[in-house]
Amino acid sequence: MTVVVPAAGMGTRFLPATKTVPKELLPVVDTPGIELIAEEAAELGASRLAVITAPSKDGVLAHFGDFSGLVETLESRDKGEQVAKVKRAGELIQPVAVEQEQPLGLGHAVGLAESALDEDEDAFAVMLPDDLVLAEAGGAGVLELMCRVRQQFGGSVLCAFEVERDEVFNYGVFEVEEIDGASGLPGELVKSVAGMVEKPEPAAAPSTLAAAGRYLLDRSVFDALRRITPGKGGELQLTDAIELMIQEGHPVHVVVHTGKRHDLGNPAGYIPANVDFGLRHPKYGPALYRSIKQVIADFEAEQERLATTEADELVEKAAESPLSVSPGR
Repeated sequence: MTVVVPAAGMGTRFLPATKTVPKELLPVVDTPGIELIAEEAAELGASRLAVITAPSKDGVLAHFGDFSGLVETLESRDKGEQVAKVKRAGELIQPVAVEQEQPLGLGHAVGLAESALDEDEDAFAVMLPDDLVLAEAGGAGVLELMCRVRQQFGGSVLCAFEVERDEVFNYGVFEVEEIDGASGLPGELVKSVAGMVEKPEPAAAPSTLAAAGRYLLDRSVFDALRRITPGKGGELQLTDAIELMIQEGHPVHVVVHTGKRHDLGNPAGYIPANVDFGLRHPKYGPALYRSIKQVIADFEAEQERLATTEADELVEKAAESPLSVSPGR
């Protein structure tokens, strides 16, 4: 199986860091996000990682190189642990570069990947590198269940997660129906998709199931992508192609992810991801846990001091005000 990773974005929410470092190479503790995605793809059994890159982002694919000079230097210094880290990405999966000359939407990026698939591949996965979709402890990954759903029903399978209703306007939202109870699949996690709505108003949203960054797509999606109309900014949206396929009777199902998820696409999600992974790191975790507790304690004490100071200043200003009423008047 081929896994497609759209990685041509400019990473503007991480400026100025992404002036020179692609967002996909920013580390989660000590491992770049793109390597975590490659690891997930390899665990799924994928043999090829088709990375959609921009002309200025050759560093993403370079991460999977052999770095023979660095390896030789580290080996000469008996740095075996570091040698393993340097080699790891290149040993996980075979990367293939697919260049997207202009950022014309997720649908356009996925459409470019058709050339990277073998002729006999009737389905492929898409993993958005901004999304870390983590399995429950000791459980199967969401893509593994998605593959089971495709084996049962055919067609395409998407991933969803529950959001609060007042947050649905940030996402593509699914209109879902129940599946046949005789399928043997967990009905609370697997739904049939009747439609998709992009960023609806909360009152009009058909559900609170939002699209996550994992897709298992039938190859027929390429035909749908060729037939949809570009939207704002000339971008082709993958959700439009999937909606067209649904309208034409193509089976589409969704798997509801109940495990942990991190959004690496913005600092507000990236920072908690580093804390979460860091706390579980065998080397850094114990010390990080103590440090975070101290940082939080110091922060709360500082906030309490500031609140007390502000209250005292308000009382003092009120006492000095010319509008203050003198005693006896």
